[in-house]
Amino acid sequence: MPNVSLLKSLARKDGATVQVFIEGTPVDVPADMNVAAALLVSGVTACRTTPVTGSDRAPFCMMGVCFDCLVEIDGVPNRQGCMTPVREGMQVRRMNGARSAA
Repeated sequence: MPNVSLLKSLARKDGATVQVFIEGTPVDVPADMNVAAALLVSGVTACRTTPVTGSDRAPFCMMGVCFDCLVEIDGVPNRQGCMTPVREGMQVRRMNGARSAA
């Protein structure tokens, strides 16, 4: 997945990265990043769609308040990307439509 984002990550002094899979595509990101930031620096501009209009939503507040960064992580839906650190092998998928109560 090419990085078409205007956001750039600051390089870690130790250069540590992890490989996560965004919609099945492997992406190397700094090891101290959260999932929402990893999506943004990887060029993914929307992490979910709204249940009413289907409009794309992207991470907004980056501090756990707005819930616009909900994604599915390792098969578990409704995870806040901005509050979840990346880890090696993590599988991240977009959330489409209404979230379930589970």
